[in-house]
Amino acid sequence: MNLSPERQRAIAEALNYLQEAAAAEKCRVCGCFQQLILALEQTFPRGTGPRVLWKTVAAAKQCLGERKYDCLGCEVCIPPLALDALTRALGEAVSGLEVCPTETVVARRGWPPLPGAYRVLRYRAPVAVCTLTGEDLAAAVVRDAGPEIALAGTMHTENLGIERLIQNVLANPHLRFVIVCGPDSRQAVGHYPGQSLVALARRGIDAQGRILGAQGRRPLLKNLSPEAVANFREVVEVIDLIGETEVAKVVAAAEWCAARNPGQARSFFAAPIVEPVPGYLPARMTPDPAGYFVIYVDRDRGLLSLEHYLNEGVLDAVIEGRTAAELYTPAIDRGLLSRLDHAAYLGRELARAEESLRSGEAFVQDAAPELAAAAFALAGVPCGSACREAGA
Repeated sequence: MNLSPERQRAIAEALNYLQEAAAAEKCRVCGCFQQLILALEQTFPRGTGPRVLWKTVAAAKQCLGERKYDCLGCEVCIPPLALDALTRALGEAVSGLEVCPTETVVARRGWPPLPGAYRVLRYRAPVAVCTLTGEDLAAAVVRDAGPEIALAGTMHTENLGIERLIQNVLANPHLRFVIVCGPDSRQAVGHYPGQSLVALARRGIDAQGRILGAQGRRPLLKNLSPEAVANFREVVEVIDLIGETEVAKVVAAAEWCAARNPGQARSFFAAPIVEPVPGYLPARMTPDPAGYFVIYVDRDRGLLSLEHYLNEGVLDAVIEGRTAAELYTPAIDRGLLSRLDHAAYLGRELARAEESLRSGEAFVQDAAPELAAAAFALAGVPCGSACREAGA
């Protein structure tokens, strides 16, 4: 392949970038670099295109490790620089290649359906907070969030990141606001996910799925239907706080959004992914084959005492401590529980006993139905005497 001197210089520049990325540990396990190597390998199979290029691509492929992240949002992202140089050298042959990974992500059951760098706080809340590249800000929002915030997390790319955000938001009809805050990524070849998301909310996408008015290098949404984008723009209000890093202002904005909450939106999907299940009690309680517990509050020693009995009424373990966790942890470790419903019962009663020890109020253990009906009957001990507070 005969190239002009200018294009030869561009090829050399691209090769330097590829070699630099192959030598960097963070690039070898990053989706940006791995996607570029895969795209170049498919575009220029061995023996086609500039020989020096496919040799460099083959060498770089040998350096790749298991992918740890899709995109780190680095201050200077090397793969887009390499692709820019290759575009100057080879033109249309590479101009349509993608750097950042945009493959379809398999949805999981439940909400949110797609994984990401976020923390879920509650389902029935109207606000999602996207802190862009601000990981510390996301953690602070989670720490200070009120009941109006459903989840908070980061976003680094203007394609895959926005796709995942939209799909996760549309999967929860209670979400009506997305606050975009924190520092936007402005690499040498920038992603600008924050600006791109705001542009999407304001102007939408074109027929090819490109976000209108987005400054990101590749604001192309390949895995979202036009209907999904239109529904997002209709039912979700995007609040532009890009650059804001004060957690108090972000939380205040969430409270302001909640005060204007229009209520649950119509579901974009055939049915909501998560439907509330009414609480209920079991028709009958099943005794735990491992036995049952009796809890005492020993005020003289300032301790809680947990006695474990086999179902035939034989005491086989006594655990003492000052908090509920100090009692239920060894009970679990010693295999004194075999049923989850009994574990839930024990945790509830130990929490009540701990509060009684702290406050001085009387403690009477609530007998589980099967404990009163089976265990105490077998042991020949009236529930009243076995459940009383120590020293009472």
